[in-house]
Amino acid sequence: MYTLLSKINGPDDLKKLDAEELVLLADEVRGFLMDTVAKTGGHLASNLGVVELSIALHYCFDSPKDNIVWDVGHQAYTHKILTGRRDSFHTQRCYKGISGFPKRSESPHDAFGAGHSSTSISAGLGLAVAHALKGDNARVISVIGDGSLTGGMALEALNQAGHLKKNLIVVLNDNEMSISKNVGALSSFISRKMTGTYYRSLKKEMEGLLAGIPAIGGNILHFAKKAENSLKGFLTPGTLFEALGFEYVGPIAGHDIPTLLGVLENVKRLEGPILLHVMTKKGKGYGPAEDMPDKFHGVAPTKPASTTASKQGPPSYTSVFGNTLVKLGEKDEKILAITAAMPDGTGLTPFAERFPERFFDVGIAEQHALTFAAGLAVEGFRPVAAIYSTFTQRAYDQVFHDICLQKLPVTLALDRAGLVGDDGPTHHGAFDISYLRHLPELTVMAPKDENELQHMLKTAIYHGRPVSLRYPRGAGYGVEMDKELKSLEIGKGELLVQGTDLTLVAVGSTVYPALEAAALLKQKGIFASVVNARFVKPLDRELILSEAGRTGCVVTVEENALLGGFGSAVLEAVADAGLTGIRVKRIGIPDSFIEQGSQAQLRTDLGLDGAGIAAACQAFLKGAGSVHPQLTVVK
Repeated sequence: MYTLLSKINGPDDLKKLDAEELVLLADEVRGFLMDTVAKTGGHLASNLGVVELSIALHYCFDSPKDNIVWDVGHQAYTHKILTGRRDSFHTQRCYKGISGFPKRSESPHDAFGAGHSSTSISAGLGLAVAHALKGDNARVISVIGDGSLTGGMALEALNQAGHLKKNLIVVLNDNEMSISKNVGALSSFISRKMTGTYYRSLKKEMEGLLAGIPAIGGNILHFAKKAENSLKGFLTPGTLFEALGFEYVGPIAGHDIPTLLGVLENVKRLEGPILLHVMTKKGKGYGPAEDMPDKFHGVAPTKPASTTASKQGPPSYTSVFGNTLVKLGEKDEKILAITAAMPDGTGLTPFAERFPERFFDVGIAEQHALTFAAGLAVEGFRPVAAIYSTFTQRAYDQVFHDICLQKLPVTLALDRAGLVGDDGPTHHGAFDISYLRHLPELTVMAPKDENELQHMLKTAIYHGRPVSLRYPRGAGYGVEMDKELKSLEIGKGELLVQGTDLTLVAVGSTVYPALEAAALLKQKGIFASVVNARFVKPLDRELILSEAGRTGCVVTVEENALLGGFGSAVLEAVADAGLTGIRVKRIGIPDSFIEQGSQAQLRTDLGLDGAGIAAACQAFLKGAGSVHPQLTVVK
């Protein structure tokens, strides 16, 4: 089925093919991608768009000696297939399988790890400078999408790269604009000619000749350069990049392998920073993905057909958040919504459609998003910035300096807080409690279910202070949803179960597993209190310390890093109260990066499900010399 692809075990095998065979190989890779991603899930449209570009890069350059750096990394599937991971590709994004992103420990061909956006030019420049310092002739190619250029880090890197003048090739994968045949052919012709050896040598000879003419040579040379720049500026959109110090090449057709090979062969002989502008179509080769690339950016595994109608499951936390914001927005025109290039992922599309003038997508620019929100808040608006937990990490200083320090009422809606599953360590929202709870003026809260989420969103918006509201990826519990929204009392948790032997204090997504653990413990004759903390900050010290004082043993549960997390907050409260007789055990994410896998599998591995929490409680009580010495740890 994959006649050519089956022979490609590395880039050296690729170089044995001619241009016509490379075109056929691209078709096979595209089919392989669609077949595999249909089974495993993953990023489809973005990878279909760079098949030819990936083949051409590996054909023209010598990876891993030459470094190919992928931005974000969700367009590196073809790169992985061509670099020895074809046979293991069916495990990508699966538990114990290969990563869905470039990963240095996985292959020497993955020059730099990625998962977040706008990093490739900075990393590539670092590699290029390192090669220059070592005196080797390795080339560095940074592949970045037009969307990632909205990130300020990419522009900062472009600025320094143009200044340093090191050998760096930046490939701009532009998939937002189509090229007509005439413009594409003309642009490709100009790009090939302007990078060809004859043209470059002739240009240098002419410059030398003109400069040597007495009196008038300098003026003629200046005029000639202006004419060339005007022509290139008229025919290509490269003026900005050349102003930053880059030699601009393009735009060229990104699905035309002969054209790509010709231009890349010329470009790799050039010195200094080069910007190669490549036009591609996201979802190329698969009609639905071409028509709706946003819908096929990330796809779930295809489920087998069922002969019976499936029952609709509970709504996702994301959709509850989005629908609640619309409901609140209908009554309050001061409520505004902000996202960083993810209106669908954060559930804000309904708000954007209902209130387009009050919705702002700032692009991949989390830092700008939060300071922009702060500016809106200064003028009396109630901005809600919905950003994934893992991406909010990039805007820590803006939370501190621009929001909290000025006590501005900005709501940070942190989607995907906790373990996110198959995207792995770059995307787990495992740190937001730790990096936010120590900031003065910030209230940190997390709902136990989707009903509590809608009330917390209203609470956050009308608190009048900075708020972080974290909630997990995936579906809720199917609880009954209150029709009327209410504001919760700030800093007040709730006692769900009262026991005598220990106190389970859980927050957010761990509350229901804690209730399950309490039920399992009850079967063993152990009676546990269960507290839904609701608030990480301010902590409900009165409730927690009261229950801790009654039982003498406290177990905290959180889906966040243990270092500096919710459990640490409870420990601090116990210490500050001088309750030296209270024993505390913390359950959460250890001091390590958690790999990919389903949320359920990862929670089981980390002991964050009901059975794991119950087992930890039994071991804790046994170690404390409790009244249940006969108990053994449940495996």
